[in-house]
Amino acid sequence: MKKYLFNTILFLFGAALILDSCTKVIDLKLDNAASQLDIEANLTNISGPQTVRLSTNVPFSNINTYPPVTGATVTIKGQTGKSYTLTEGPQGSYSTSALAGVAGNTYTLNVLAAGQAYSAISTMPATVKMDSLSDENRPLNRPQNGKDQKVITVYYQDPPGVANQYRFILWVNGVQVKSVFSYDDQLTDGRYVTSDLLEQDIDIYAGDIVKVEMQCIDRPVYTYWFTLESQQANNAAGAVAPANPPTNVNPATLGYFSAHTTQTMTLIVK
Repeated sequence: MKKYLFNTILFLFGAALILDSCTKVIDLKLDNAASQLDIEANLTNISGPQTVRLSTNVPFSNINTYPPVTGATVTIKGQTGKSYTLTEGPQGSYSTSALAGVAGNTYTLNVLAAGQAYSAISTMPATVKMDSLSDENRPLNRPQNGKDQKVITVYYQDPPGVANQYRFILWVNGVQVKSVFSYDDQLTDGRYVTSDLLEQDIDIYAGDIVKVEMQCIDRPVYTYWFTLESQQANNAAGAVAPANPPTNVNPATLGYFSAHTTQTMTLIVK
């Protein structure tokens, strides 16, 4: 009996040591830094609301909660010096319908939130027209429930002798896929370009309705999206920990200001 009791005590003591050891291993010093302002600002060449969304990131333990920033002052100034004040609508969303961007012009975003001033500059590139969309059977994928999965392909002519950067956004049946698609023309300058929008978020089948938006973006905004896209690919393979992509906002915070041309096409998948 004494031997049994002694062994039991040893077992409980050892288990306590293991639990204590495990606690020390998994108690990581996660990034619980103070909240930062997150700016999502887009100015397009299309008449209609131009929208800036403001929110705050949160400590790691509260991820997926992004409180809106209300009561901020948000303006966009054109290169002629005229300034447009955006009106707050839904909490954290600021917009104006008095402004449509012009290709070749440079715009300045100014945000005053919680006593801190931020600014960002973006130049709207010339429009490169999207030619068409197509769908093909997705390579290396077996049919699911007797249906072939599809991949969407974008076609456009890149103009020669000009540095161009592009971002594509894909919706499937009204739902935006999470994947980021960004390209430059360092290897395709002046060529007719075929780009497959390969994504792992939503399976696409015949009968689905897809919409693609093509944005012509400047170099700093391309760097932001390309970095985010690269991290997406690396994180899918478990290669690196995510980091904040480089921003064109000063002082540095989260997010971006993008003055870009935009166009959309819709396709019913066959």
